[in-house]
Amino acid sequence: MNEPLFQPLELPCGTVLKNRIIKSAMSDSLGDGRGDPTDAQIRLYQRWADGGAAAMIVGEVQISPHFAEKPGNLVLTPDLEHDRFTALASQGAVNGAQLWLQLGHAGAMAHPPISTPKGPSVIDIPGLSCKALTREEVRKLPTEFANTARLAESLGFGGVQIHAAHGFLLSQFLSPLFNKRKDEYGGSINARMRLLLEVVEAVRHAVDSRFVVAVKLNATDQLEGGLEEDEALAVVSALDKAGIDLIDISGGTYFPGARSASDKVASGPYFLDFAQRARQRTSRPLMVTGGFKNKDQAESAITGGAADLVGLARALALYPDLPNRWLAEQTSHPAFPRFSSPPVGGITAWYTMRLTELGHDYETDECPDLESAVSIYIDRDNDRVATWNDRFHR
Repeated sequence: MNEPLFQPLELPCGTVLKNRIIKSAMSDSLGDGRGDPTDAQIRLYQRWADGGAAAMIVGEVQISPHFAEKPGNLVLTPDLEHDRFTALASQGAVNGAQLWLQLGHAGAMAHPPISTPKGPSVIDIPGLSCKALTREEVRKLPTEFANTARLAESLGFGGVQIHAAHGFLLSQFLSPLFNKRKDEYGGSINARMRLLLEVVEAVRHAVDSRFVVAVKLNATDQLEGGLEEDEALAVVSALDKAGIDLIDISGGTYFPGARSASDKVASGPYFLDFAQRARQRTSRPLMVTGGFKNKDQAESAITGGAADLVGLARALALYPDLPNRWLAEQTSHPAFPRFSSPPVGGITAWYTMRLTELGHDYETDECPDLESAVSIYIDRDNDRVATWNDRFHR
């Protein structure tokens, strides 16, 4: 087979991916409000596996219930029950697919109704306020990430992705906009990346050498005063020596008022130019996530040498079997919905509700109303707050 997207790829740990298409992490918000996977979530990942993706990444699995992004997140800690995670791991590994958990900590972006936001430094601006983590709290984080990674391996998942992008905690430490610390974790980029490297080291040592350990990294925060490309390249250079299996390149943050990279109006992939520069800094496989609209763009990223893997999210929310369709020379150009003047976060809400439809097997070809989708999305989160707090904050 000469299809560039359907060539296998062996990762440094020895895991072989059957093709070059990864379902990148999305906040599917399909947890049960108690941190556990639901039947709909398990079904969703089974559909993506059956649809031909080489691997899927479960978005934002929290290492602690106290710093969660949303009450629809999953929580995986040693003191909780794990039967539902075992079912998720099993069903997400059908058809030769890999299922990885994205390990997260929202930090300053933690959802106040269920969390107490804490970040690298104190923040007090409209729409965002948080306390600063103490040095002792920071030093405990690598062990927390490692414990969750070890548990994920024991439950049958094929790997983990350490989330250091999109403005969540490890991304906050990398960003000079969030990180104003005066200790060994703040200042120069070498100091600001210290926590990420400590987390990677702890996770790598906690799991088997054949277990996948990936990192999601911002090319840029896309915010004035945030992480810029030259500093991100320095992080890439450091990760090259850290024993990881894959660097997933993305960008943007969920800082209040900032538009996420995925809400950009663009005709093609967002971060290929950065990936070309990163290629000079690392021999680790590179995955580029964001903006792929058709098969030609995905193939060009591979054949042009910028990426070893392409991360698809919204395209797979529209067509969960898109890899199979591409292999069969069908649906080369997925039909993406168009929205007029969407509110900030509105498109993300729409796609999240689309994932709910997929998980329940009741999607249609019609485009649901954006306003209704946003309303349902908000109401569902509000309804789960009490459930979350009853379990984790009694």
